[in-house]
Amino acid sequence: MQATGKNSGLVLALVSAFAFGGSGVAAKPLIEAGIDPLHMVWLRVGGAALVLSPLAWRHRGLVRRKPLLLAGFGIVAVAGVQAFYFASLSRIPVGVALLLEYLGPALLLGWIRFVQRKPVTRAAAAGAAVAVVGLACVVEVWSGLSLDALGVALGLCAACCQAFYFILADQGADGDDAPDPIGVIAYGMIVGALVMTVIARPWEIDWHVLAGEAVMGSTAVPAPLLLAWVVLVATVFAYLTGVVSVRSLSPQVAGVVACLEAVVATVFAWILLGEHLSTPQVAGGALVLGGAFIAQSSRPAPAGAEGSGPAALDRETATA
Repeated sequence: MQATGKNSGLVLALVSAFAFGGSGVAAKPLIEAGIDPLHMVWLRVGGAALVLSPLAWRHRGLVRRKPLLLAGFGIVAVAGVQAFYFASLSRIPVGVALLLEYLGPALLLGWIRFVQRKPVTRAAAAGAAVAVVGLACVVEVWSGLSLDALGVALGLCAACCQAFYFILADQGADGDDAPDPIGVIAYGMIVGALVMTVIARPWEIDWHVLAGEAVMGSTAVPAPLLLAWVVLVATVFAYLTGVVSVRSLSPQVAGVVACLEAVVATVFAWILLGEHLSTPQVAGGALVLGGAFIAQSSRPAPAGAEGSGPAALDRETATA
């Protein structure tokens, strides 16, 4: 049963990475058509909040039971990642900003090991290291490299928010009063939408763009169709599968597998937008795949192993 749960969790993590990775190729044509990037984030989060609002009402008891978890997920895991990432983009190259954001899994391992004082498997640590090297190749971090201290700091803040996405997704999963992940995501999107409303000022959106068409590669696509993909697939579906996968795998493994999102985004851009893939990018993609494979290949620690500690620690090791 444990192996089955891990396998299903891995499948969900891969599906989530693919869904998240498809957001860029759908959002970029809308941005190029005239939608401001921050407005695109608000449309993404606000649309997801609207879609999930019936589920939020169904799980309204969570507001009383887990108010801090819901607020934290919305502010940090939804709004925080997006806001800090786009802020870093204004000061440093895209590739560098993306690489900094995906340092999240490495920061997550440090949190688990030194703050939560839980064991981190060697496979997860090695997989994270290999994946980070691969990501550096995928985004070609050496191209147009420039160092801006504030931009780097903002990128690292995005990484911290991404790391806490996995921590918050797993929060309370061990207890008898474990919150339903669907409810957590629904309220997280609502809180995130409220935060992004203050940041993005959506009343300035050029709504005429969304009524027309946008060019994807060389093909004209209805703008509402692209927006629907971003909201329904790259946000609602991606978050749902991602949070459930964390519950089945563990934050440390799910975080490494999530690095595949950058690879998927690059491949989608190559296929749908005609953006060329260089040899280092192809090699980097292979490294990220290898890192994800290494991370999920770890095995449960032997019974009575030193440092196994209480049941909570055993679960963390066994599910990694």
